[in-house]
Amino acid sequence: MLAAPAVFWLYDLTPTLALDRAQPAAAARAWDECHAVATLQGIVNRDAPRLYVRLVEHAGRNIDDWWLAHLSRPGGWLAGAERRDVATLEQLVEVFRARIAGAVVYDDALPATSNLASTLAGVEDLIAVRFDETPGSVYDRLVRRGPRLPVRRRFGGPEALRQFRTAGPPAAALVDRSPKCAAYEWARTELLASGRCDPRYLAYYIDAWWIRCAAAGPANHHTLSNHDYFVARRGFFCDLNCWGDERPVDDPQQPLGADLATFKSILRTAAERSGGAILHIGGFTPWAYKYTREPGCGGRHGGVDSEWELVRIASAYGGFIDADALGHGALANASFFMHYPLAERYPQAPRPTAAEPAARGLRPGDDRDVVMFYVGDYDSAAWVYQRMPDLWADPRRGTVPLSWAISPVLARRVPMALAHLWETRSPQDAFIAADNGAGYLNPQMLVGPRPESGLPDGLDAWTRHCAALYRQWDLAITGFVITGHGPHVTAPVLDAYARFSPDGIVPYKTAPQAYLHGTLPVLHGGPDLVEEDPRAAGATAARHVAERRARGLRFHWFRTILKSPGWHADVAAELQRREPRAVLVTAPEFFLLLRETLRLQRGASSDVLREQLP
Repeated sequence: MLAAPAVFWLYDLTPTLALDRAQPAAAARAWDECHAVATLQGIVNRDAPRLYVRLVEHAGRNIDDWWLAHLSRPGGWLAGAERRDVATLEQLVEVFRARIAGAVVYDDALPATSNLASTLAGVEDLIAVRFDETPGSVYDRLVRRGPRLPVRRRFGGPEALRQFRTAGPPAAALVDRSPKCAAYEWARTELLASGRCDPRYLAYYIDAWWIRCAAAGPANHHTLSNHDYFVARRGFFCDLNCWGDERPVDDPQQPLGADLATFKSILRTAAERSGGAILHIGGFTPWAYKYTREPGCGGRHGGVDSEWELVRIASAYGGFIDADALGHGALANASFFMHYPLAERYPQAPRPTAAEPAARGLRPGDDRDVVMFYVGDYDSAAWVYQRMPDLWADPRRGTVPLSWAISPVLARRVPMALAHLWETRSPQDAFIAADNGAGYLNPQMLVGPRPESGLPDGLDAWTRHCAALYRQWDLAITGFVITGHGPHVTAPVLDAYARFSPDGIVPYKTAPQAYLHGTLPVLHGGPDLVEEDPRAAGATAARHVAERRARGLRFHWFRTILKSPGWHADVAAELQRREPRAVLVTAPEFFLLLRETLRLQRGASSDVLREQLP
């Protein structure tokens, strides 16, 4: 890691947010400038933090400004750095001209070529520029005039198709039937299989199809600002349908299943080239634009189903999703933040002993209802980046026990955010791992021979990947394991989690409702509390507590999504009013009491108790 920069440059992309995305020319203008800047940023920030941009806004606040101010405060990482503002795109290119090899020009007539351009940006230090000879376009400003960037790569029209035919049988065979898949097969062969890309980093972001449907989502959900990190890492970009039973809206003439077959081909190549390492896949199903049954998306599957299918397939090849999901999916400056110097370890409070809850009248096996809030969902660097400035600053944080579910692997893209949270937590704040550990991956899909991919067992790689990050961030609980469309967890997976998450795990589905696997407490999760009105959510929680208590169950887990500490405090108050015997605790105490209660119930006095899943 590097020390703070002596100087850095700032470029403002927020004017692109004001453009009328319902007008194709305006949408194209926003796309072009953000794409060029993101690829430039990834190149120049690769080995040092040099370029910072302004783009991401939430609820009237510029999030990039907030983090810049936070890092520039007295004693902060950037406190002594000189900031230099750059006014125009042409000036920005000139500032970094010595680090840029030229341009890669693509044609949105074949939208997939925009992702080829991002991939080549990282591999060959090229700025991605969409071909558009309209006066004032980015192509006109950077290639035909101004800096006059030399065009090192060009993907457009018949010339592009001729290139794709040279990549060997997979691409050549697809050129006439699916130019989209042929483009990705060309890139897979020329850039991924050849070793020019880093196979450990894949970027699953919407391609230039966005220009045609830009108004379907928030202004910054082209997610081009997310590209910089993966450009810096020389990652591979793609955007392919994960469903094999339908043709995608952006390539409707292709053979059925061609998108999925191409996606699997990319994943297999990445897995083989990585030597079995866990793959980092940034992005998410572009459900508002493609591949779902939303209006204009051309599919017949729901958004959540598509998420689960994407994760199921990626997991079979050892890939986890860093889930930049629609709503809060835009993230800027990760290539800048990745140089933030982290400590070797970020401790939490010492793990509780049985004496601590006992001092408050909580003992294993008593008749109290023990409750915890899984405060999520923070399995995405973008969601942490956008929402923590307001949620963490809530003045009521620290008034009730909250278990913040944050994936530790997010420290790759927003390290300063995780450091800030750990360093400023209150005694009532505890951290647990979000789904499904150090990344959103279905671990059962790693059990060899793996379903879908047939690859050998990958559980050891997942265990090593998670263990290192759990150790750094002092985690011992995995608060939620979503299995979605994949198989449910079995004993080998629980054995793996027992090694890096020994204090507890909450699978999406399990039977019985709570049990010990060796000494690992395993709990079936409860319902999501989705109501905006905290009194209504408290009533839902109280009904659930009463129903479970009637079945002899005294431990209650509730998941919340992007809810404030104040909201949680009001829910807790309503729950307490309706169920006076319910007590809210943080996850470490919750799972300590659960483990000891299960031991008592089974009459176990040692650490040898084991229940296998049915």
